[in-house]
Amino acid sequence: MHRFLLAAFTTSATPLLLLLTLTLAGPAAASEPPEAVARRPVTLDFPVEETSETAADNPFLNRRLQVRFEKDGEAFSVPGFYAADGDAAETDADAGGVYRVRFTPPAPGTWRYEVAFRRGPGVAIDDDPRVGEPVAPHDGTAGTLAVAPAPADATGFAASGGLIHPPGHYVHTRDGGPVLLFGPNSPENFLAYEDFDGTSSHNPERQLVKSWGPHVRDWNEGDPTWRDGLGKGILGALNYIAGQGMNVVYVMTLTLEGDASDVWPFIGPEKGDFTRFDVSKLDQWEIVFAHAERLGVALELILQEQENQMLLDDGNLGPERKLYLRELTARFGHLHNLLWNIGEENGPGGGSWPQGQNDQQRLAMIRYLKDNDPYKRPVLMHTYYTDNAQRNNILEPLLRYDRFDGISLQSGRIEPVHHDVKKWIDLSAKRKRPWIVLMDEIGPWQTGTLEDDRDPAHNALRQDVLWGALTAGAGGVQWYFGWFSENTDLNTEDWRTRENMWEQTLVARRFFEDLPFTEMSCTDELVDAERTWCFSKPGEVYAVYLKEGGTTRLDLREEDGTFEVRWLNPRTGGELQTGTVETVTGGDRVELGFAPAQTDRDWAVRVRRSPPR
Repeated sequence: MHRFLLAAFTTSATPLLLLLTLTLAGPAAASEPPEAVARRPVTLDFPVEETSETAADNPFLNRRLQVRFEKDGEAFSVPGFYAADGDAAETDADAGGVYRVRFTPPAPGTWRYEVAFRRGPGVAIDDDPRVGEPVAPHDGTAGTLAVAPAPADATGFAASGGLIHPPGHYVHTRDGGPVLLFGPNSPENFLAYEDFDGTSSHNPERQLVKSWGPHVRDWNEGDPTWRDGLGKGILGALNYIAGQGMNVVYVMTLTLEGDASDVWPFIGPEKGDFTRFDVSKLDQWEIVFAHAERLGVALELILQEQENQMLLDDGNLGPERKLYLRELTARFGHLHNLLWNIGEENGPGGGSWPQGQNDQQRLAMIRYLKDNDPYKRPVLMHTYYTDNAQRNNILEPLLRYDRFDGISLQSGRIEPVHHDVKKWIDLSAKRKRPWIVLMDEIGPWQTGTLEDDRDPAHNALRQDVLWGALTAGAGGVQWYFGWFSENTDLNTEDWRTRENMWEQTLVARRFFEDLPFTEMSCTDELVDAERTWCFSKPGEVYAVYLKEGGTTRLDLREEDGTFEVRWLNPRTGGELQTGTVETVTGGDRVELGFAPAQTDRDWAVRVRRSPPR
């Protein structure tokens, strides 16, 4: 006996229909499989009986859709999710009969897939594939996807593939090179946006939901929206920040009981809501996240904050936390531009917040993400603001765990940034896995990065944080806006207020991206001037930063040959310039001379082996 089922397949560009011929006694074979494109998502929809977000038989917890895709020995087990009517971003539907899987094939060719769709109490978070009853007619069906090569003119992450962490201290893309990450660390409640369904403040004393009105003008014709033009403000904000040369945004997905208490993925903010998700809201998040991906902007998804790290299952990897992580992975894991971060200021917080996750709870959360994210995106953790015993006690056990990728390092003071980054780079290099170290949430907490009209030059942050972090080996820097400014970490919705900071950050980005930075390390011992840092691949290239200008000697006693000396103004950028010394010769400690102008200001120097004649 045969039945016929029309199941929808879509790519990001073109909807396709596939007629599956299903045999009740065995798996189905696909006729005329749809053509997908490498590095672009393909969507598989599975019609079922009508249900809803609030149904007694929980459609999130009591169904488990998993589709395995395989080609040439490479396999991805991709979780699915309940999608209501399949178009909830537009319809605001909270009911319907569609489950969905999104898969982004990393390479062209013929991919085989096999469907596992089960139902039963708690089956979504049960690791045993045999648990539950099969959902007919989908469970056990199989087919193929014909995947074409990515187009030569692909942009954003579609041109380079998803974010990964190979051996070393830097984020890479799967098919491209290393990536340095720069952008805003504020507002942390980026997703507290009035055009998203079900979004409001759960703290009556803080009404911080945003319009992103100042960035509506940055939205462009052809950009996505939903419901006849909603979303222009937040999408325009991403356009603006990408246009400034920034490539990462810090995004919290759960702020309940935290500083703002206005972002959550659930149907509501109360404890009983935490195993049910707002389908239309998450569909709208997807539109925003996918737009960032097209722009080449990474998203550091902060999964919880200090105050709410015990909110789900008292910090344990229980039903609520597992389902939360699974839902985010299922809905957004196909995106190339994700970094998972298990939490802001994770761990016990001392006097102001004594409760926090312990070592075992942190490791369980990291392990669950690594086990369930088919693409194995980097998993990070945000730290406390002081380099003290409290922070050390939290981070040191993670040095022994080879599935953890790194930290987003907070600092309440700017002066120790260079030292602190170097410390964790060096410690992790000696252990299981070299860490990515991103510089996030730079204090002091009261001010952070002030608006340009209050601090137009941003001298201290540029010197101690931007150049201090990068010359120590940091993988990027994100700018935090503080609490006591007009446009704060929580209320800001205009990134133009720090445009001077984006400009100076882009200067540093371009300088370091022109270096073989993955082969370089902090070698301050090679320079002898006070407040001067050196980042180098000895014998080949040296990046020297003179925080207070002047000059320094560079130790080239172990090298031979000639090296050219060129200067960069880190305040304004531009072409590299020649100072008072044009070249130096190895075999001694050599004087680098002085900058071409303003010798009492900060300068960067590139000392590079001269090409053979």
